[in-house]
Amino acid sequence: MSDDKNDKSKVTDKAGEIARNIWLAGVGAYGRAVDEAQGRMEKAGVETPKLFRDLVKAGAALEDEARKGLDTGRNARNSVEERIHRVRESFQLQLPARGEDLLALHEKIDRLTRKVDDLSEALAAQGKPARKPAARNKAATRRVTAKSKSPAGRGGSGRKPA
Repeated sequence: MSDDKNDKSKVTDKAGEIARNIWLAGVGAYGRAVDEAQGRMEKAGVETPKLFRDLVKAGAALEDEARKGLDTGRNARNSVEERIHRVRESFQLQLPARGEDLLALHEKIDRLTRKVDDLSEALAAQGKPARKPAARNKAATRRVTAKSKSPAGRGGSGRKPA
């Protein structure tokens, strides 16, 4: 049994030695990290004002470039907006359609529809069937098309619609 105790004691001694070495390695790493950090702090303390000034200069240069880029972008956007404005003016599209304008157009359409219905009923009462657009002959279609293409013929007879 003494051999078993010697073997166990050797293993325990070896494990203790490994644990101690791990501990010492950790303490050594901590010491080295502290030494490096102190060295860097001393070095940074000397170089900090120079580093700070360099960073301020770089920041100022970037700020100037950014401002120039913004000014260029604003000028380009204004130029595009001016062009759109001129095109709208040339086509008289500056003001969008208002709700009241659309209502007025709907009312006109309703009045015209009622008039067409009244005329159709009057023709039916006289015994004449209302003519359908599909019943027109080709010559009548050509005359109507020619009238609508001529400047005086646009919009019908030249009178304002009711």
